[in-house]
Amino acid sequence: MACWSAENATKAYLKTLKMGQKAREPDVAEFISALAAGSNAQLIVVACAGAADSTTLALAAAAYQTGGRVVCILRGLEELRLSGEVLGAVDASNVEFVTGEARKLVLTQCREADFVLIDCNLENHEGIFKAVQAVRKQSGVVVVGYNAFSKESWWCSGARTQLLPIGEGLLVTRIARTAKIGGAGCGIGKSHWVVKVDKFTGEEHVFRVRFPQAKQIEA
Repeated sequence: MACWSAENATKAYLKTLKMGQKAREPDVAEFISALAAGSNAQLIVVACAGAADSTTLALAAAAYQTGGRVVCILRGLEELRLSGEVLGAVDASNVEFVTGEARKLVLTQCREADFVLIDCNLENHEGIFKAVQAVRKQSGVVVVGYNAFSKESWWCSGARTQLLPIGEGLLVTRIARTAKIGGAGCGIGKSHWVVKVDKFTGEEHVFRVRFPQAKQIEA
């Protein structure tokens, strides 16, 4: 996953604010937009329980900022029709829609995704989360569940998840990149995150510092 971009997060947040008249839950939409943009997401996937709404618009704003794209998974043609009415022709044109069973589509749509949003009102939302884990375990991904208070969710699944009291509840999970083990005698590269705050502007910058791999010494 890319380093955090405070600039992208701020710009996506402000862009989503301008959509206020369309947003049912402005706080949720703004937060999701900033989180996706700050993560520099290039492929964003959202699985909706019904028609696309303000959360999908928020992701479109984030994708505009990062130069990425949004794929929205809907259950069927009726949800697709309603999504066009809710978003309007202009905003809907910024989203790629696919219809079908979300868990199956995740296996194909999420292979390159670095940000996934899941509606916890979906009947099999935990299964969708596990499918994301399965296909993205090598590269890492940010997974967010919204409407988390309405259903039991993956909060107790063992994943490192934060439950945030925003809107109807947000679950934020960062599935870390799985380290690849090389041949015999090869070390595994390590890294850690460093947070720096600009004392003049107050902006927060996050950097990933990598340690070099250990070299094999031949006799």
